[in-house]
Amino acid sequence: QVQLVESGGGLVQPGGSLRLSCAASGSIFRLYHMGWYRQAPGKQRELVARITIGGNINYADSVKGRFTISRDNAKNTGYLQMNSLKPEDTAVYYCNANLGKVDYWGQGTQVTVSS
Repeated sequence: QVQLVESGGGLVQPGGSLRLSCAASGSIFRLYHMGWYRQAPGKQRELVARITIGGNINYADSVKGRFTISRDNAKNTGYLQMNSLKPEDTAVYYCNANLGKVDYWGQGTQVTVSS
């Protein structure tokens, strides 16, 4: 079992930055792939960025060049640095830990980009 708690969301103006954190507990975080997903009102949850156990990274096209995913296994924490934020980035952001068919989710943190 892995428990995930996100933090760092909030209200930011277009062009601003936020850094989301995902604190993991309960199991060995480094044994799981980690991802960030988001869900905007009326839309399906979508993958934003993912970093594997081996450090391979992929991003959604919409965030490439603006967002950076990272993880610190020693601290059992994952991060999503979000720069040049746009109104369309507004969503609830969820942290995910995955291994095969097993998925764990955090409760989500709201990110609102608005002037």
